[in-house]
Amino acid sequence: MKGADKVVLAYSGGLDTSAVLLYLREKGYKVIAFCADIGQDEDFDAVKRNAEKLGAEKVIVEDLKDEFVSQFVFPMVRANAEYEGYLLGTSIARPLIAKRQVEIAKKEGASAVAHGATGKGNDQIRFELTYMALAPHLRIIAPWREWEFKSRSDLANYLKSRGVEIDYQEKQYSVDENLMHTSFEGGIIEDISKPYPNSIFKKVKPPELCSEKGEEVEISFENGIPVAVNGSKLTPAELLKELNEIGGRNGIGIRDIVENRVNGIKSRGIYETPGIELVIFAKKALEGICLPAGVRQLMSILSPLYSDLIYKGFWFSPERELLQHFFDKATENLTGKIKLFLYKGNIKILSRISPNSLYKKEVVSFETGGEMIKWAEGFIRTLGLRLTIR
Repeated sequence: MKGADKVVLAYSGGLDTSAVLLYLREKGYKVIAFCADIGQDEDFDAVKRNAEKLGAEKVIVEDLKDEFVSQFVFPMVRANAEYEGYLLGTSIARPLIAKRQVEIAKKEGASAVAHGATGKGNDQIRFELTYMALAPHLRIIAPWREWEFKSRSDLANYLKSRGVEIDYQEKQYSVDENLMHTSFEGGIIEDISKPYPNSIFKKVKPPELCSEKGEEVEISFENGIPVAVNGSKLTPAELLKELNEIGGRNGIGIRDIVENRVNGIKSRGIYETPGIELVIFAKKALEGICLPAGVRQLMSILSPLYSDLIYKGFWFSPERELLQHFFDKATENLTGKIKLFLYKGNIKILSRISPNSLYKKEVVSFETGGEMIKWAEGFIRTLGLRLTIR
């Protein structure tokens, strides 16, 4: 390695990436710290100042919220993506951050990219598969797999030994946040014999504390994508933010899951996803009236495959892109409005309206007759022919 080599670091401003930044500098790298604003509750001016104090040659903070929602979250919503009950809020954020890292590395003439993901988790895979797909020539640096530190208290002591004071205390749990979700894991969350504490939540009010009145909300879709809330057209990021607030104050979107990580370890996570929970619920209601049975069946078969790819870091893979074409085509007729009633964590459908609806009351009603009734006998006998032969 040349002493003047540049590395682009995915930098959050927290303990881990602060230690990584200093570690890379001591290895002789010039560090470009990149922080993506994808909707997390963060003081980005403070993040920039901290990176500069740690010796970053350049600090880049970019607002990627609309790209995150429109180009990553909403395409995933088309597929009703869900991995073992988890709506993939962290999984879908990493390929965007890594993609932008690669673009910055190319522009700045960097020879390497780096991240602060641990050696036991999934994020190291998601970052690195994206690097490999988009810029295989770049060197990948994953300090958690090469340095001697074993814990986060080790990192705090390392920074302190170099004269860097960083606000750190042993956390009860770790938090990952973006516009789509907040996840909580580690620490006290790891004890699966105990319920999660209600004090952890940032987006969702515990259902038992929500209003007794409940609230109505209408979500409008065009070609499978949500475009308006209560009749007001919004940008993708604005729409998700609005639905987060509406769903959150009505206790929508809490999931307590034990999932299988890519490496086979079982891990408990608590997730709050109020806005996307509402979007997917409403979209499935629209699917019920707009999509033929065979299309819905194919979607139910392919959705787990698609979800598995995202969870395991294969966003930039040919198979995910191929499946995306299917889901984009399958949902292109999903245009309409779904009105919901939200009450203490529950969702009730109030109305379904679509110009593309395949639901015909006059056909399905028990109050009407017609030739279709006469067709039933031949249909049933044909359907059961193999049973008779057997």
